[in-house]
Amino acid sequence: MTEKILMKGNEAIAEAGIRVGCRYFFGYPITPQNELPAYMSRRLPEVQGTFLQAESEVAAINMVYGAAGAGGRVMTSSSSPGISLKQEGISYLAGSELPCVIVNITRGGPGLGGIQPAQSDYFQATRGGGHGDYYTPVLAPQSVQEAVDLTMDAFDIADKYRNPVLVLGDGMIGQMMEPVEFKKEITPDQLPEKKWATNGAAGRKPNIINSLRLQPEKLEELNLKLQEKYMAMKKAEVRYETDNIEDAEYILVAFGTTARIVKSAADMAREVGMKVGIIRPITLFPFPEDVIAKASEKARFILTVEMSLGQMVEDVRLSAKGRCPVYFQGRTGGVVPKPGEILDNLKRLAGGGK
Repeated sequence: MTEKILMKGNEAIAEAGIRVGCRYFFGYPITPQNELPAYMSRRLPEVQGTFLQAESEVAAINMVYGAAGAGGRVMTSSSSPGISLKQEGISYLAGSELPCVIVNITRGGPGLGGIQPAQSDYFQATRGGGHGDYYTPVLAPQSVQEAVDLTMDAFDIADKYRNPVLVLGDGMIGQMMEPVEFKKEITPDQLPEKKWATNGAAGRKPNIINSLRLQPEKLEELNLKLQEKYMAMKKAEVRYETDNIEDAEYILVAFGTTARIVKSAADMAREVGMKVGIIRPITLFPFPEDVIAKASEKARFILTVEMSLGQMVEDVRLSAKGRCPVYFQGRTGGVVPKPGEILDNLKRLAGGGK
């Protein structure tokens, strides 16, 4: 049995990457994720890795492009405004089919906003975020342990599909401390060979990595190829967790740390006789459409709770397809919802209020 270690979320995510062969990190400071690059700056030299604090987020994501193209397991992290600056490079990575892991420890916005936790980057994360027709798988942990596990998985998913993968946390995940265990350890020499990488052409035809297609037909061909990959992700990579949905009359949907708050609200509701169940998307792309669709067939209503003014609720409504009402409850700007206010809203909606 592996030993559990008390770690801050940001540092645990960094260590998780190192444990599965990440040896390259390029980033730029921004709160509330600064402990992640700081930890990488200490640890990577100990495992013969490379850490570089770039001159900007734009520079950092293009360094990720270079290391990924050479076949290395590479990672970057930032927080909301920094991720916005990386979007052009993320689109290039997706268009060039390069695997990497990008961590967003979300803060409140818009603009500079504040360093408190928020979930208002959902649209940006699940709709690609940058220009062009592309998607990145998005993994949303609700605890420090799950952040470790999903970060490890993110590198495998990135390599499997040759695509950037986003780990979407928030300021609470990044800053809280919880006991964690690292369930696997892989060194770079144990990873499968990347025969497509630009790591020297001795004895073989040179590999070319590029997202530029000047002929419209060639660019359409690339886009259609990428879409096939995204469809494959939708079939194979959907992850979610359910709780008490078998007899539920009311369904709560939440992701990340908000799901932990919703769990308390659901337990309180059960204590007063309300049959409340929970659906927690773990992958935000691909989204667990089918489980929400099935739950909507017998639920009196669905209540989506977010630390935003309403983003994931759009995907919930698309999944429910009008089979039952879908309501929204949110706090924004770094304000965290309380279980009691969620319970009050459940009671009000159950009583016919809107």
